[in-house]
Formats: sequence, structure tokens, C-alpha cells
Amino acid sequence: MLRKICISFFVIGAVIVAGRISAFAQFAALNGKVVLEKPDHTKEPVVGALVEAYRIDIKNASPPSHTNKKGEFVFAGLPFGSTYALSVSAPNCAPQVFPNVRVGRQDNVEIILSPGDGKRLTEEEARKALADTIKNGNAGGELTNEQKKEQEKNRAEYDKKVAANQVEKKKAEDTNKLVNADLNEGKEALKAHNYDLAIAKFKDGVDADPNFAGSAPILLNNLADAYTHRAADTYNKNRSSTDIPARLEAYGLVKKDFADAAASYKRSLEVLKTAQPGELSAQNAEAKRIEALQGIKETVRLTVLTEQVDPSVIEVAKVMIPEYLKVETDAAKKAEAKLMIADLYRVSNDFDNAIAAYKAIMETSPDDLFALAGAGLSLVNVGYMKSDSTKLQEGANYLQRYTALAPDGHKFKADALGLLDTLKKDQNITPVKGGSTKKKP
Repeated sequence: MLRKICISFFVIGAVIVAGRISAFAQFAALNGKVVLEKPDHTKEPVVGALVEAYRIDIKNASPPSHTNKKGEFVFAGLPFGSTYALSVSAPNCAPQVFPNVRVGRQDNVEIILSPGDGKRLTEEEARKALADTIKNGNAGGELTNEQKKEQEKNRAEYDKKVAANQVEKKKAEDTNKLVNADLNEGKEALKAHNYDLAIAKFKDGVDADPNFAGSAPILLNNLADAYTHRAADTYNKNRSSTDIPARLEAYGLVKKDFADAAASYKRSLEVLKTAQPGELSAQNAEAKRIEALQGIKETVRLTVLTEQVDPSVIEVAKVMIPEYLKVETDAAKKAEAKLMIADLYRVSNDFDNAIAAYKAIMETSPDDLFALAGAGLSLVNVGYMKSDSTKLQEGANYLQRYTALAPDGHKFKADALGLLDTLKKDQNITPVKGGSTKKKP
């Protein structure tokens, strides 16, 4: 929005209306109007301008007045026939001193302001400005040559700012049109499963105004969603391929799309955190934040399911999943998210962090089947890699506990039973009865 800026200057003359006043009246009102002259020479009232009246013949000041919605001000009960100077100031306007206003003989005084810095003159400064005006022979209110030059300078600066703001306004309008078009076209392409086009459109929209919280987060969230869909689609189309090199190449694209999705969700939160006042409401900001957090959870879920993990996804998940847990109120969904992090470590072969994460789950849910299986498989892997019989034994104990509790057909049961048999035959590892994780004496 164009910010209104004004600087005031000494104006020429005033509107004088002769009134019918009793010769015997001792007091009268002084009223008038403060207006801003715009570049097209039209005028608009200045609301909330401060008008201060200083009597010229003696050191006396009346209580100040403020303009109303119509720019009008009034001083009541001033001595009839006395002469005042009016000092006027307003936000974004330069101060003005209007000289020689006679109470009872001048009515509806019009004071014209122009762009400035909003300074308010002290009484001393106002009286000095008045004295300078009188000294230069302009007691009637005419501008001196110096004042005229200042007026022209102020007007030129104001016009320049108005022109610059018009350019910025036009640019913003054009950007808004582009962003909205890209968003709508991207959504339509996503709906039609044209993921390449959707990604291109959402990226164009983000690039048009990358840091504007009013548009960037929604575009980034949609962009991340498109990346995630394309990754899943690419994986599904290639997972049964017998062309191993082609399948591995496709899986590389899957990893990259998941990584780009995670990065887009992360960027969405960053833009929201640095949002400027007025860019979007707090309610909309929180909605977009939750949308990003729910989106990263889905991306992590699919990354684990496909086992196509780029290290950058783990780094984003470490930051965003804890944020998701803070806003999620559903206990089952919170537990699911915690398990995802543990699984993400496991499928990326970060077994030490996976084991720690699975054990953290079992502290509150000791019979969680997936945590038991995940911890057991991870410990056995570490045991084999490090030739550590203690890890092998602990892993076997978890797997035994898991197979005792898991129904037939459970995701890891067949593998766990086969691994337990191998451990017994090849490593002479026998799980403790009941699957206890305590070491054998």
C-alpha cells in the first residue's frame, strides 16, 4: 500500500469570509480546515492534525485543537479582534505557521499542507518562523523566494516518491497476478498427475516473490507435495524393473525428489518465521506451518517405505518432526512419527541412532512390535559388523520377544524367525526365554 507522505510549506493567503458579529461581543470562535494538496492539485482533509494558536501581541497560547475526520478544527472563546498565528503539524507532514489570523474577522481558514517529516514546531520555533515572515515583508502570508524554492523542492521530492510508489505498486500487482496464475496452474497439473508441470509452476511462483509470507509458504508446501508425489510415482513405476541400471538410476531420482520435498517444507517454515507484519494473519501463518509439518511427516513415511533416503532428509526430519510432535494432539499419530524417525535411521544404516530411538519408544511402550523388531534387527546388524557377541545376544533377545508377541504374517516376523535360526546355528546365540533383554549370567 502506498504510504501517505506530506511536507508542509507557508501558503499564500487564506479564505476570508466576513461574518456578522455584534460590536459588543468580547469573545468569538476561530475555525478552519487543514487539507493536503495532492499532485493532481486536488485536496483531501488531513485527519488528526495538531493546530496550535499563539497570540501575536502578547506571549499567550490557547489550548491546542485537533482536526476531525473532515480536517476541521475550532478554537472557542478567543478574544474578539485579537490576532493569532496558527502552527500546524501532522504525521508525515512538515510544520507550517499560518500568520495574522484575526478572531471574529476571519472564518473557515484553510491551511494547505504538503509532504514532509511530521515534525512539530515548539512555540519558540513557531514564533521565530512568524518573525522571519514579518521581517521579509510577508505578514499577509506570502512566501519568500527561499520558501518558494523549499516548496518546489518538497513538491519535487514528493512527486518522485509518488512515482516510485506507483512503480512498486504496479510491480506488486503484476507479481500477484503471476503468483496466483502459477499457483492455480500448478494445482491443476498436480491434480492431473502431471508432476513435472506442477513442479515447474510452483517453482515459478516461489521465484516471483520468494520471501513474501503471504504467498511463498503455500507455494512451497504445494511444491514439496508435488516432489513427494513424483518420487512415489517414479518408485512405483521402477521397483519391478529387471533393468538394474535403469532401476538404480530411477531410485537416484526418487532420493533427490524426497530431498527437494524436505527442503521445500523447511524453507516454508523459514519464510513463516521471518514474516513481516501485515503479510498474513497469525491464523493463516499457523495453518501453513501445520501444513508443512504434516507434509514432512508424509515425506518421511514414504522415504522409509521406499528405503530411498538422502542424508539431507534425515537432517530436516531431525528439526521438523520434533516440531510436528509439539502440535500433534493424536497419541497414535505422535507414536507413528516417533517410529518413523527410528525407522529412518535404520533404513539409512545409522544403526546406533536407530537403536537409541527404538529404545526410547519402548520406555513407554515396551511391547511395541515395530520397536522390538527394529531394535532387534539393528542390534544384530551392529553385532555382525563389529563382531560383537553382546550386541548379537541383545538383538536376539529383542527378536525373540517380538516373534512371541507378533501375529503370523506380521511385517518382520518371517525375517526375525529366520535370523534367530541363523544366529543359533552360526553364532551359537540363543535368546533368553521370553525374550528378556538382560544379559545371561
